[in-house]
Amino acid sequence: MTSLSFFGGTGTVTGSRFLVETGQSKLLVDCGLFQGYKQLRLKNRQPLGFDPAGLDMVILTHAHLDHSGYLPALVKQGFRNSVLCTQLTKELCEILLPDAGRIQEADAEHANREGYSRHHPAQPLYTEHDARRAIRQFKTCGFGEAQDLPNGLSVKFLRAGHILGASIVQLDLGDRRIVFSGDLGRYNSPLMHPPEPVRSADYLVVESTYGNSVHPEGDPEDLLEDVIRRTVQRGGTVIVPSFAVGRAQSLLYHLNRLSKSGRIPVVPIYLDSPMAIDASDLFCRQDGGARLSKEEARAACSVAQYIRDADLSASIIADPQPKIVLSASGMASGGRVLNYLKRYAPDPYSTILFAGYQAGGTRGAHMLAGADQIKIHGSWHKVRAEVLTLHTLSAHADANEIMRWLSGFEAPPRKTFVVHGEPDASDTLRHRIQEELGWDCEVPEQGQRVELA
Repeated sequence: MTSLSFFGGTGTVTGSRFLVETGQSKLLVDCGLFQGYKQLRLKNRQPLGFDPAGLDMVILTHAHLDHSGYLPALVKQGFRNSVLCTQLTKELCEILLPDAGRIQEADAEHANREGYSRHHPAQPLYTEHDARRAIRQFKTCGFGEAQDLPNGLSVKFLRAGHILGASIVQLDLGDRRIVFSGDLGRYNSPLMHPPEPVRSADYLVVESTYGNSVHPEGDPEDLLEDVIRRTVQRGGTVIVPSFAVGRAQSLLYHLNRLSKSGRIPVVPIYLDSPMAIDASDLFCRQDGGARLSKEEARAACSVAQYIRDADLSASIIADPQPKIVLSASGMASGGRVLNYLKRYAPDPYSTILFAGYQAGGTRGAHMLAGADQIKIHGSWHKVRAEVLTLHTLSAHADANEIMRWLSGFEAPPRKTFVVHGEPDASDTLRHRIQEELGWDCEVPEQGQRVELA
């Protein structure tokens, strides 16, 4: 009997882990970290619900940590087989996973030094070494190529349009087809290709990050121009917590256009995130993986000064002159942006501009909700800066765009499972799919196992 189990990505936008079992094979689609609220992060330390050593393969939709970030821990716990993904997903994981290991090691070291961990000693979930070991198990497959798997199975990757390498996974199990949307991108992105249509599936697993909302219309460059002008005029600095992959490159593209057209003041623009720099370099090398050509990508990225050196980063933080700084992480959950927030969140002349989704429980979500102080590395810091969000840069399809993609199916799937969303977002999308398309649809629960007839 074939079954599908949901071990993550249900009731939350993080921790995507979907287990497909046939009589002869066990395949895990995505292997993400839980992020956000503490009760979610604690799930990363809890039993998986399945034996990693018993998995025949992991299939990755894309490189973001909520889909790939648990892989080093999976390998650490005994997974020894292949991780299959697109080439650009592999190259991004080579950037993201070791960095995640380094951050966890640094956070554990800092917690032990400052004594604020409840665990003594604090231990990282995995290390940089663990991450590099996991990457050795990666194998790649091109878009549109049917990859035969053991026991009569096959998989095909289609473009999802979310970030470089992001894919929709089409898994054929003999006479049944399961499609995993992964994270769907936008139809009007200037950087990425739109999501490819899928014509048929017996079972569909679809994301719902923005299942209950529609992105505001408007040009992101208008808001960027307004925020930068206002902040610089009052002598402040614009800090943009940015996802290293996708969002940082999108911001550079728009900042370059604004700078070249003279719409923003001439102030230094810094990309202060080694991981975002590596991702931007990959973006400039890609050939056909994005809507922009390599030459256009290089022009966009040239607007910023790249900052790798930690001492130079510290000097930029201390510099009182107005500037624009892009730094990871996008939800202010880690990375160098925390050092900037310590300095600039208390500054009433500066602006903290979030440019992407903020999962519940993250510092970004707290700040956007109006928190008057945030905790960083065990210490509280006041929030007096202007705090704003830039909705129009989202790399996620909104509810209308998800429905547009679903409308491309020539026949309804037997069953559609709505995942990767906060509870209200998932349930709203479920209701809309049922009402507008007439499909059999449900929101699965964490740990739920479904028999696929």
